Parts: sequence; structure tokens; C-alpha cells
Amino acid sequence: MTVEDVEEPTAKEGQVVVDVKACAVNFPDVLIIQNLYQFKPPLPFSPGAEIAGVVRSVGSDVEGARVGDRVFASTGWGGLAEQIAVDARSLIPIPDGIDYGPASSFLYAYGTAHHALKDRGRIRPGETLVVLGAAGGVGLAAVELGALLGATVIAGASSDDKLELCREYGAAKTINYATEDLKTRIRELTGGVGADVVYDPVGGPYSELALRATAWEGRFLVIGFAAGEIPAIPLNLTLLKGCDIVGVFWGAFVGREPERHRRNVEELVAWWRAGKLRPHVSSKYPLDRAAEAIRELADRKAKGKVVVTVGDG
Repeated sequence: MTVEDVEEPTAKEGQVVVDVKACAVNFPDVLIIQNLYQFKPPLPFSPGAEIAGVVRSVGSDVEGARVGDRVFASTGWGGLAEQIAVDARSLIPIPDGIDYGPASSFLYAYGTAHHALKDRGRIRPGETLVVLGAAGGVGLAAVELGALLGATVIAGASSDDKLELCREYGAAKTINYATEDLKTRIRELTGGVGADVVYDPVGGPYSELALRATAWEGRFLVIGFAAGEIPAIPLNLTLLKGCDIVGVFWGAFVGREPERHRRNVEELVAWWRAGKLRPHVSSKYPLDRAAEAIRELADRKAKGKVVVTVGDG
């Protein structure tokens, strides 16, 4: 990754150009720069999947967006830049009183967690939710949303300081799976019943252990593979437990079901305005150190979201 001067983008039909003030970094950024992500942009490109900033210019056939509007959006890539041209329909106004850093950190984490828990996991009040990688961006959002939706949240992470943050965001119980046996502790903390829902953005060796500790008719949500290893799951476990293994691909959901996505975002923003959600930004980097921000995620050191600030953002 290098920092270079390129031509300024222009707003085509249906687009606006946004002066980027902040760009949150997510695990797909780690993958996309290695050509390992589901979407493969043509080279050269800038990573950065979600931004917050100010509308700079508006193209033709655009309604509801004006120069000077404070907005945030999911862009897929291209956000690690001073300016970006985006589809005007993807813009969401930043609520009053919210800074650019938290605004850039909102949509990907909460959108993924909300779609996973509500649409795919069908979580209900009183159920037990186990969140792996619970101190990461999408993990911490799942902890917070799970508690908001009435679940008893068990947070799993690899260090005690990460678990302390999870408790601040609503985790009722915690597991340090670097020092404790994950399957045994889930069973102990659920009184032997097991977890109703498992939310797994980690993969690797923890997935099968958590699946083995699900309850009858539990739902195991496949979010991603931050550990780097895609596990091979013995399918007889689904038969023995009557459980579901459910894929969660939020990016594809947004494109395939835009109206349903819009309703989800409206619900999330309403909770955000009411103070029920609070994006956690753990570290910030200037644009010329964006590679270090991505490295922090690759090394699994982040707690909450990592943000790259641009200009006066």
C-alpha cells in the first residue's frame, strides 16, 4: 500500500462526491488487499468499506442529497482517500451530535450483527447468545445488539481486557478461550443446556467447539474467518443436535434485498439516536498510516473499531 496523488473523482449520474473525514477499517479490508475477498476490485484500488464525511458535489438525477450534508455510507472499497464518488442512494445522514469517527464505524458492524441476529438467527428474548471474537468490531456490535434484543449474552475473547470491554457493552458472562475450554465453559454457563445462538466471526479451531455446545435446535451463525482458517465441520453434529448452520453475508443481502436492508438501517439509526447504541472506536490513524490500521486488524489486536481520519476529520 502506498499513498499517492490521483485524479479527483467526479459525480456521475446518480452519484455524489464526498469529502471523506473518517474511514473505518474492517476485516474484509485485510482480505481484499490480498485478493482473498468475495469482491475483487480492478487494480489499482483503495481499500476502505465505510466512510463518513461531507457531500462535496452532486451529480445529475440525484434527490435528497445536497452539498454540505454530513453523511455516512458503506462503499465496498475506495474509502481510504480524501474524496470518493458514491451512489447517492447509499448515503445516510449522520445524526446530530455524532462525530465522523463513530459515524464511519456504525454501518458495517451493526448492519452485519443486526442482519445476523434478527434475520438469520431469529433470536428471541430470553435466549442465550454466544459471541466469539466478541471484542472486535462486528463482535462487539453483536454483544450490544444481543443484549438490547433481550438475549443473555456470553462473550468469548482471547484476553481479559477484551472481555472487560464486552461486559461494558452488555455481556452477562464471559469466556477467555485462550485459557479456558470453550465447549466446557459454554455448557457450564448455560446449565448444561447449551447456547441457543452462536455468532462466529472467527472460525478456526473455535467453531466446532462452539457448535458442539449449542442447544437443541440452536442456530450457528457463520459471519467470517478472522482466525484465517475455514473449519471443516462434521455434519453429523447438525443431525444429533437438530441445529442449523446459517451463513451470514451482509454485503450480498444489501444488494439483493435493498428495501429490507433500508428498514433494518432505519431501526438501527433510531436506536442510535435514542442512545441505545454507541460505536466503540479503539484507535485512530491518519491517512498516511492507513496500512498500520489494517495491520492492527490483521494481528487481531483491535478492540471495537479502528478508524483512519482524513484531513480535519
